Amino acid sequence: MADLAKLMNDLHAALAQELLDRVNGGEATASDLSVVRQFLKDNGIDSVPKKGSPLDQLNRATNLPFTEADDDPVAGHLPN
Repeated sequence: MADLAKLMNDLHAALAQELLDRVNGGEATASDLSVVRQFLKDNGIDSVPKKGSPLDQLNRATNLPFTEADDDPVAGHLPN
Protein backbone atom coordinates (compact mmCIF):
# COMPACT_ATOMS: atom_id res chain seq x y z
CA MET A 1 0.00 0.00 0.00
CA ALA A 2 1.26 3.46 -0.87
CA ASP A 3 2.34 5.82 1.88
CA LEU A 4 -0.80 7.45 3.33
CA ALA A 5 0.90 10.84 3.80
CA LYS A 6 1.91 10.91 0.12
CA LEU A 7 -1.62 9.98 -0.95
CA MET A 8 -3.09 12.76 1.18
CA ASN A 9 -0.56 15.29 -0.14
CA ASP A 10 -1.33 14.26 -3.72
CA LEU A 11 -5.08 14.51 -3.11
CA HIS A 12 -4.68 17.94 -1.50
CA ALA A 13 -2.58 19.18 -4.43
CA ALA A 14 -5.02 17.75 -6.98
CA LEU A 15 -7.98 19.46 -5.29
CA ALA A 16 -6.11 22.76 -5.12
CA GLN A 17 -5.19 22.50 -8.82
CA GLU A 18 -8.76 21.63 -9.87
CA LEU A 19 -10.19 24.56 -7.92
CA LEU A 20 -7.58 26.91 -9.35
CA ASP A 21 -8.28 25.70 -12.89
CA ARG A 22 -12.02 26.33 -12.46
CA VAL A 23 -11.50 29.83 -11.09
CA ASN A 24 -8.89 30.78 -13.70
CA GLY A 25 -10.98 29.29 -16.50
CA GLY A 26 -13.98 31.41 -15.52
CA GLU A 27 -16.15 28.33 -15.13
CA ALA A 28 -16.36 28.31 -11.33
CA THR A 29 -19.93 28.20 -10.06
CA ALA A 30 -21.11 29.84 -6.86
CA SER A 31 -20.81 26.43 -5.24
CA ASP A 32 -17.23 26.05 -6.48
CA LEU A 33 -16.33 29.47 -5.08
CA SER A 34 -17.79 28.46 -1.73
CA VAL A 35 -15.59 25.35 -1.77
CA VAL A 36 -12.57 27.51 -2.66
CA ARG A 37 -13.36 29.88 0.21
CA GLN A 38 -13.65 27.01 2.69
CA PHE A 39 -10.52 25.30 1.32
CA LEU A 40 -8.52 28.49 1.84
CA LYS A 41 -9.95 29.01 5.31
CA ASP A 42 -9.27 25.39 6.31
CA ASN A 43 -5.66 25.83 5.20
CA GLY A 44 -5.11 29.08 7.11
CA ILE A 45 -4.98 31.24 3.99
CA ASP A 46 -6.27 34.77 4.35
CA SER A 47 -5.48 38.07 2.75
CA VAL A 48 -5.16 41.69 3.66
CA PRO A 49 -6.50 43.90 0.87
CA LYS A 50 -3.80 45.84 -0.98
CA LYS A 51 -4.75 49.28 -2.28
CA GLY A 52 -6.43 48.97 -5.67
CA SER A 53 -6.67 45.16 -5.61
CA PRO A 54 -9.96 43.38 -6.36
CA LEU A 55 -10.20 42.45 -2.66
CA ASP A 56 -9.73 46.10 -1.71
CA GLN A 57 -12.48 47.13 -4.12
CA LEU A 58 -14.83 44.51 -2.69
CA ASN A 59 -13.89 45.52 0.84
CA ARG A 60 -14.76 49.14 0.03
CA ALA A 61 -18.03 48.00 -1.59
CA THR A 62 -17.27 50.25 -4.57
CA ASN A 63 -18.85 47.85 -7.04
CA LEU A 64 -21.95 46.89 -5.08
CA PRO A 65 -25.26 48.39 -6.19
CA PHE A 66 -26.37 49.62 -2.76
CA THR A 67 -27.28 53.15 -1.75
CA GLU A 68 -27.65 54.84 1.61
CA ALA A 69 -31.41 54.34 1.29
CA ASP A 70 -30.71 50.61 1.47
CA ASP A 71 -29.39 51.14 5.01
CA ASP A 72 -32.94 51.56 6.35
CA PRO A 73 -32.92 49.50 9.59
CA VAL A 74 -36.62 48.67 9.18
CA ALA A 75 -36.37 47.34 5.64
CA GLY A 76 -36.36 43.59 5.36
CA HIS A 77 -37.67 42.97 8.86
CA LEU A 78 -40.97 41.25 9.51
CA PRO A 79 -43.25 42.76 12.14
CA ASN A 80 -43.44 40.89 15.45
